[in-house]
Amino acid sequence: MHLLPDTLEAGSAYPLGATFDGLGVNFAVYSANAEKIELCVYDDSGRRELKRYVLPEWTDEVWHGYLPDAQPGLSYGYRAYGRYAPEEGHRFNPNKLLLDPYAKAMTGELRWTDAMYGYQVKSAREDLSFDRRDNALTMPKGVVTDSHFDWSRDVRPNTPWSETVIYEAHVKGLTKLFDEVQPSERGTFAALGNPKVIDHLKRLGVTALELLPIQSYTQDRFLQEKGLRNYWGYNTLNFFTPERSFFATDSHNELRRSVRRLHAAGIEVILDVVYNHTCEGSEQGPTLSWRGLDNASYYRLVKDQPRFSINDTGTGNTLNLTKARVIQMVADSLRYWATSFGIDGFRFDLGLTLGRTDTGFDPGAGFFDVLRQDPVLGRLKLITEPWDIGPGGYQLGNFPRALPNGTTSTAIPSASSGAVTMRSGRIWRRG
Repeated sequence: MHLLPDTLEAGSAYPLGATFDGLGVNFAVYSANAEKIELCVYDDSGRRELKRYVLPEWTDEVWHGYLPDAQPGLSYGYRAYGRYAPEEGHRFNPNKLLLDPYAKAMTGELRWTDAMYGYQVKSAREDLSFDRRDNALTMPKGVVTDSHFDWSRDVRPNTPWSETVIYEAHVKGLTKLFDEVQPSERGTFAALGNPKVIDHLKRLGVTALELLPIQSYTQDRFLQEKGLRNYWGYNTLNFFTPERSFFATDSHNELRRSVRRLHAAGIEVILDVVYNHTCEGSEQGPTLSWRGLDNASYYRLVKDQPRFSINDTGTGNTLNLTKARVIQMVADSLRYWATSFGIDGFRFDLGLTLGRTDTGFDPGAGFFDVLRQDPVLGRLKLITEPWDIGPGGYQLGNFPRALPNGTTSTAIPSASSGAVTMRSGRIWRRG
């Protein structure tokens, strides 16, 4: 790395995340309520801090700065300064290194200690207390990427809904015991593109492979303490980064190549995605990313008691998709997976939550409008799970629909227009 400068240049508020432009890296992160945000730059191991910078500009609630001569591979994190006032919904704690919500890659593993919490875990005051320990050594860092991949000769299958047969599978579970896949690739993204695996799917009549969550997720502390692991992945740590445990190599192109091979065989790839909550849990959960950057903006909080998180998801917190920047984060994530990884559609876990407002579920909620008008997302297969555990939490048939566009449905079907789903060797017909 070149000698690091003493300060950052102003940079740009767009795009969000860490963006390499060939000459340096632009950093931009949303926080409506922070008073200052620092960028912490680390060595290649992600363990030694090399420099700490104050992001110099704040434009339309986005903090930003530009680091000249920085290259892909740079490790970084943020520290956010502001009021620690849980009873008002604010939980800023600059002692906690925070993962960029837009990080495209990560280095280091999350290791659970009490320092991962913004409050003193054993305090009688619970989450009203304040923890001054630094968590940087046990916190994964974001990594700057250059994710160019040549999709020019890729042809999406665009299978009509009426001919769609969806096979729901776990990346590891699908191929871990597949004898015809070499042992080093079993249970990984690489195996998805193996000709023998593709032949197996074709023999079943599959036209779309729906993968259970592959966005980076945490191993829950209470599970690890019991010697258990989170197999299913419904506990997202980052919405832009593929889960590292599913890679056979150290390159994200492994997943891209498999998607291209599936496309060449006429098989679409759909992702099961979790945008209703995050791994940070309730108000007594850890401070890893969104909570430390702007708890009051990213999460829905109890009216008149903003110390407490609304728990319509059953996991402790609920993302606040009435906020424009939170909708933007979800839409940017979806668009990234669709364009950078060639994904053909999405199944929204607890999709009802994405349409919740202060007065309940709204089929005209802003997030649904964003999906339907988006020139990329509006052309994909979009499926929603029509319930959550909140008030009025079952809305089958009450989601918005759009007219077909060419051969691909742009609806958000609560029953997938007659599509067939295959699951664990059984065939399920929706609708």
